[in-house]
Amino acid sequence: MRRHRSPAPALLTTAALLTGALAAAPAVAAPAPAPGGDQAVAARSVPAAEQRGAAAFWTPERMRAATPLDLRLTPAQLGKLKAPKQEGPTRTVAPTPAPGALAAPGTLAFPQAGGAWNGGGAVVKTSGRVFFTFGDRTASCSANAVTSQNQSTVLTAGHCVKYQGSWHTNFVFVPAYSNGQAPYGQWTATRTLTTPQWEASEDINHDVGAAVLAPLNGQKLTAVTGAQGVQFNGGYNKAMYAFGFPAASPYDGSKLIYCAGNSSKDFLFSQDHSLGCNMTGGSSGGPWFTGFSEASGTGLQVSVNSFGYTFLPNRMFGPYFGNDAQALYNTAQAS
Repeated sequence: MRRHRSPAPALLTTAALLTGALAAAPAVAAPAPAPGGDQAVAARSVPAAEQRGAAAFWTPERMRAATPLDLRLTPAQLGKLKAPKQEGPTRTVAPTPAPGALAAPGTLAFPQAGGAWNGGGAVVKTSGRVFFTFGDRTASCSANAVTSQNQSTVLTAGHCVKYQGSWHTNFVFVPAYSNGQAPYGQWTATRTLTTPQWEASEDINHDVGAAVLAPLNGQKLTAVTGAQGVQFNGGYNKAMYAFGFPAASPYDGSKLIYCAGNSSKDFLFSQDHSLGCNMTGGSSGGPWFTGFSEASGTGLQVSVNSFGYTFLPNRMFGPYFGNDAQALYNTAQAS
């Protein structure tokens, strides 16, 4: 997300990062779908020909040249926001360890705004960039692999799968992306999904998306990368870590960036989490964690980088994972 001035009194700009904190709740490793929202999840099935084309389309040069997708919302859209449904108990899904040894933790600076992640651990593999075509341009966001029944689900922002009425095409996830390189491969989407509220009116409170990825070289995604946990209805005002691959200045998309601090609830227009962070465009869809361990690089994902207000620099916002986000997750992991 890049902060910019719009010709009208636009109040929001593209997504930035956020963090989360671990709430006490029973964890389950292979969750069965549980009750969520009461509306059908919006989804697109990706044709096989498009999947094959996407795998060949994303060369290192195209990945480096992809521009971050900027989210632009107007004041009129703020009047249509719907609060996320929070009924029901907290639901926690445990992380899934990655195969093999994890990178050793490094020395961290705990940036107030944003800085490169040098701590190693599972988050290096589970976090990645997503690339897609949006109209006639190549674009990028961020995403994260989560524990799922199909071992193939990543969570991202809603505007990273569908925006301005159109589903993105040629969607791929590149875990541990590094300056045009894909050390764990490029994973093409078989299905992309978002909440019904984002589908209907691009409601920023529900800017959550997901993708189900095809096996690569005979393996499923999280068997290669491991997976982070996820938590729904976990509450607000927690210590958070947010991650992403910002690609707008001063960042270039080549490194995993993080912010850490105490989150709060947006006191202005949305019902979103709020965190101090200066990530820019391209970080949209990156994960926010609660209960994050620096040593293992694991936590419970409770949001994604979504937006920032133009008049509040260095502050990011991410949607609350309530019943509707849980319904999206349930549908994606069962796909």
